[in-house]
Amino acid sequence: MSIRFTAQGLRGTLAVLVTAGLALTAAGCGSGDDDKPQSPASASKESGSGPTAQEGHSEEPLAEMKGSDGLFLRIISAQRDPGGFVTVNGTLKNDGAKAAVVPAALSGNETEIVRNGRSFGGATLVDPKGKKRYYVLRDTDGRPLTTTGFSTIKAGDSLSVFMQFPAPPATTTEVTFQLPTFSSGTIQISG
Repeated sequence: MSIRFTAQGLRGTLAVLVTAGLALTAAGCGSGDDDKPQSPASASKESGSGPTAQEGHSEEPLAEMKGSDGLFLRIISAQRDPGGFVTVNGTLKNDGAKAAVVPAALSGNETEIVRNGRSFGGATLVDPKGKKRYYVLRDTDGRPLTTTGFSTIKAGDSLSVFMQFPAPPATTTEVTFQLPTFSSGTIQISG
């Protein structure tokens, strides 16, 4: 009989602990300041690699580059992140009169990148002072850390794009952005 009473006692203690834990969790979730409106956090601040931080940008672009078949790339930001990388955000637009097939050359020519489908894996940042070229980062499966999964863009349509690169030294703030089939552009790295 003592085992039965002990088991009931343990269940009761466990129930009290779970209830207390839930109460503390619920109390901790409140902001404590109901008068202030809460502002939404941007995805790039939460995850560190959010590609869509470009919405709402009204500032001048860092660079504008023309490609083939009426494609036009506008670089909106190049942000240095604390994790040791640079995220480049932009917009790829079809300024042509008909749908444009996005060139496969944008993916680059590395076998590992090409087998993962269309991407901006061919993009590079060049540090002319440090004489170094930085290629798009890849995940552990070899997929490029860029916008992927596109093939055509209708006339007048645009596509928000991003690319992540290893960060140049903190003293490097100006780099040349290169993308196959597009003209090159000089951009400023912020952050």
